[in-house]
Amino acid sequence: MAMQSQKSVGSLIEKQSLHFEHWEKIKDLIDTCIDMMLNHRQSGHPGGSRSKVQMMVTLLMGDLMRWDIRRPEARFGDRFILAAGHTAPLLYATLAVLAESLRAKFEETGDSRYRLNPEHIVFWEDLLGFRRHGGLAGHAEMEGKTLFVKANTGPSGHGSPFAMGEAMALKRAGAEGVKVFAMEGEGGLTPGGVHETKNSAWGLGLDNLYFLVDWNDFGIDDHRVSDVVPGSPQEWFESHGWRTFGAQDGTDWTQVAKALTNLVHGPNPAKVPGAAWARTRKGRGYLKYDNASHGAPHSPSNCQLYWETKKPFMEKYGVEFEGFGEPRPGDTAAFNKQVRNNYAKVFEMMRKDRDLIDYMADTLLQIGDSIPETIDGYRFGGPTSPCNDAVITDFENYPESMWAKPGEKKPNRAALARWGSWVNAYSKKTHGRPLFVICSADLADSTNISGFAYDFDELPGFGKYERNSNPEGVLLPQEITEFANAGLVCGMASVNLSKKPFEEFDGLYGACSTYGSFVYLKYGLMRLYSQMCQDTQFKTGKVLWVAGHSGPETADDSRTHFGIFAPGITQLFPEGQVIDVHPWEYNEVPVVIARSLLAKAPIIALHLTRPPIEIPDRAALGIPSHFEAAKGAYILRDFKQGQPKMGTVFVQGTATTSNLIKCLPDLEKNGLNVKVVAAISPQLFNLQPKSVRETILSDADRFDCMAVTNRSRRLMKDWLSNPVADEYTISSDWDDRWRTGGTLDEVIEEAHLSCDWILKGIERFVKDRDERLATLRRYLDAAEKR
Repeated sequence: MAMQSQKSVGSLIEKQSLHFEHWEKIKDLIDTCIDMMLNHRQSGHPGGSRSKVQMMVTLLMGDLMRWDIRRPEARFGDRFILAAGHTAPLLYATLAVLAESLRAKFEETGDSRYRLNPEHIVFWEDLLGFRRHGGLAGHAEMEGKTLFVKANTGPSGHGSPFAMGEAMALKRAGAEGVKVFAMEGEGGLTPGGVHETKNSAWGLGLDNLYFLVDWNDFGIDDHRVSDVVPGSPQEWFESHGWRTFGAQDGTDWTQVAKALTNLVHGPNPAKVPGAAWARTRKGRGYLKYDNASHGAPHSPSNCQLYWETKKPFMEKYGVEFEGFGEPRPGDTAAFNKQVRNNYAKVFEMMRKDRDLIDYMADTLLQIGDSIPETIDGYRFGGPTSPCNDAVITDFENYPESMWAKPGEKKPNRAALARWGSWVNAYSKKTHGRPLFVICSADLADSTNISGFAYDFDELPGFGKYERNSNPEGVLLPQEITEFANAGLVCGMASVNLSKKPFEEFDGLYGACSTYGSFVYLKYGLMRLYSQMCQDTQFKTGKVLWVAGHSGPETADDSRTHFGIFAPGITQLFPEGQVIDVHPWEYNEVPVVIARSLLAKAPIIALHLTRPPIEIPDRAALGIPSHFEAAKGAYILRDFKQGQPKMGTVFVQGTATTSNLIKCLPDLEKNGLNVKVVAAISPQLFNLQPKSVRETILSDADRFDCMAVTNRSRRLMKDWLSNPVADEYTISSDWDDRWRTGGTLDEVIEEAHLSCDWILKGIERFVKDRDERLATLRRYLDAAEKR
């Protein structure tokens, strides 16, 4: 849909006004469904759901949003994100009312144009399962019957950066005219992530991003939002360079239509994002208002206040509700039957209005059919895609120049830049587009993630993104927007532009970086993305979450920047939802990224460090190739055959592994017959066949072990199978204190991770072997005798 002139905006508003009477009835139906849903379940959020109805109906029926109720997978359809995810009753009620019109027309005509897929749409019968196991979720989710919404939302502030990411993916793909709408309340605009989003979206030139703001002045607590937040939506968005329009009366169809139509179809020469707001009353028509209506339905079920909200509907439309004015039936089955019968009465009344049914069904078809199959300037329409190119994960055949040479001193973070430049430059040459679009919190060069934008040898890269001069760049200019960056890359990776989105993913992967100590700032969006990827029927893309300066190796910056405990946040996912990788030297980095991309997990958490270390001569040291890192664990030093086996040492981290390698001659000299295993990634290791895992680690190894790690002891639990191992593990928190700062050598010494400390720790581990194993036996004996 091309940008319309100011004159055509007026024409569209005039056309919309012809249907305000229909919109009013649709609104009444949605209101009633919201009330009945929450009265039945006695849980949910009526207030914000009620106050947003006029904006929702205008958006979906006013020729503003291109969407197809029959095809939520349409790749060039506009995206909708319910950033106020707690107002899911609004979503469900709206979809159920609109769907009923097509269901009625299909039953009447048999015309396949009206056919809906029951697996991917909400019918009124589904409202009976609201907030029940296996039914409609308590907050918005992109799954099953609600694939219409394009993100999992609910926690305040999380939907906004996600919407920005989706808009960025569409913009970068050249999907001109495809829009992203995010609906939110002003309380949900107060988190810092939204402030970050407003700045970032302007900087990225996202003229395809539109916020719809329900301005009702209340959240959950008693105070007004305006008591603690100055200004209005007009100021909140205009001060960030956005186009802004408003409706002082959010119940007035004309005002709402004008605001939204000017937002979507009005001139935008500066190509900036926009917002429209409507002044509303939280709990409009619900007879519980403001914060009292936030998350508290009328209680108990069928109370008099609830029936009072049904009187206007009954009088207006001649519906007689079963049990009107009476308490809830004591028998649950009888109550459920009563609720079902009352829903049926509502939709029977709706079906009798043939003009309404015809208008709704034909309008929805017309809007759905307006979605284009092709777009001029679309950049991802080539015959091949990097998303399924096997060359990208074939690390054994990477260009020779990918690898560092033995004896060179390089930080492992530099390998991220090298691999990143290759993957995007190769994709440009082979597929005419990038695989990754990336960003960092003003740390792109510091964490080396900027390499994704650069040339690789003779292959040109895409360069830095600039909204006017280089819209095909891949390095997005971001300031210190940690939370928004996470939403940005997750949102991008969720946009599937394949013609077969249920079968394959075709789009962008995202990557973002920060210090290891700050990775927790990104967890909220990563968690929601993981949940969404687990359940959605759409295929989704990968996100590379880079802890670029992790461990006490971030020495000079001192304890405020050390990543010793905080990187553990990347482990807080169900098994199979994240690949957590800890390469210790430069040449392992491309290997573990490539192998991780082959896994099903949507998120790869890559932990890197700052200081350069010497690239080992593996052949001379007798240790395996860096390719072995793909297994998630490999043997750096095996037991000497014919000698007593003295235990297994897991080693993880940069300085720790580098220093332990230096200790290998001393282990030999001192007769310490231990197996040393590089602990790279428990998830990659678990993906190996059992036969491979057992050649690296036996059950005996796991019960006769210790660890050497640059992180905390508790973060090694995936490798350490018994409580005794903790007592011998050498870690940065050996004394349960935060480390201080200084030079790298000084901090490593204080952390007891120097060569001398590692050797002493292994000597103690070996010396106490009989005592360690005896302790384990006592535990087992005690358990058997209970």
